[in-house]
Amino acid sequence: MRALVARRLDGPDAIELIETALPEPAAGQVRIKVAAAAVNPVDVAISTGALVEFGLTAAREQFGLGWDVAGTVDAVGPNTSAPAQTVVGVADLLGRALKTHAEYVVLDADAVVRAPEGVDLASASTFGLNGLTALQAVNALEGQTVLVTGAAGGVGGYAVELAKHRGLTVIASARAHDEQLVADLGADHFVNRDDDLAAAVRRIVPAGVDGVIDAAVVGIAAQEAVRNGGRHVHLQGGPRPPHLRGITVEQHFIHTNQQDLNELVRLVEAGVLSARLADTYRLDEAAIAYKRVAAGGVRGRVVLLP
Repeated sequence: MRALVARRLDGPDAIELIETALPEPAAGQVRIKVAAAAVNPVDVAISTGALVEFGLTAAREQFGLGWDVAGTVDAVGPNTSAPAQTVVGVADLLGRALKTHAEYVVLDADAVVRAPEGVDLASASTFGLNGLTALQAVNALEGQTVLVTGAAGGVGGYAVELAKHRGLTVIASARAHDEQLVADLGADHFVNRDDDLAAAVRRIVPAGVDGVIDAAVVGIAAQEAVRNGGRHVHLQGGPRPPHLRGITVEQHFIHTNQQDLNELVRLVEAGVLSARLADTYRLDEAAIAYKRVAAGGVRGRVVLLP
């Protein structure tokens, strides 16, 4: 089968499309024939070696690429049952030699759930990683008001939708040209990310918000908008901001599990979460897709079709 891997860690131009043996599922695993797999910023970060530099994974000769997947189960390991025939899943282990940017992928069965009904598989591959990150970040909040930075992006957009669904008052920070987008996602208030963030937020909530989901990794500038004793959910693997003014700082890393994935599927089917597809590329066009994601500003996910 064909699969995308990173060996030289020199960025999108260095990723390789290789021929490799078809992987076999072990006990507790399923093999998926990949129909679609989204490209996320973390895939670009793996291709550049950034995650090795951050100490989030050990150096190795070959990194598999791709976290999200939608497709059909075509084999199961011993004493294992698949949750459905048509599925979505998330590969959350950084160090695998083969991942979802391939013609087939083997995942743990508890990282796979049925695909949402009424959604094409390209779109179904767009919400897993970002949706899990946003859902688990929202779960870490306390209180009634939240600031979401990077609110027009993949994680930030889902955080807006999920927080609003929970009944929170949402202040969204994004660039000026994305104001209508974040309003459509459900944000109650908009602040321009190029303005003084804390000052803009405190004009809306003078005491400061109860929490921030810092999807844009603004850091201290976002934390200054949080009230004393509030919460700061930090969404990057590098150094995290300090616990100033009694603020709890949670450096959040996702963990794939069926309960949360099933919740995302239910919310997509209910129209609460949007499956945001920006464009599709073939596997042999992966370098183009990766460069587009690396350049930033994509609204929705770029998806590879094997």
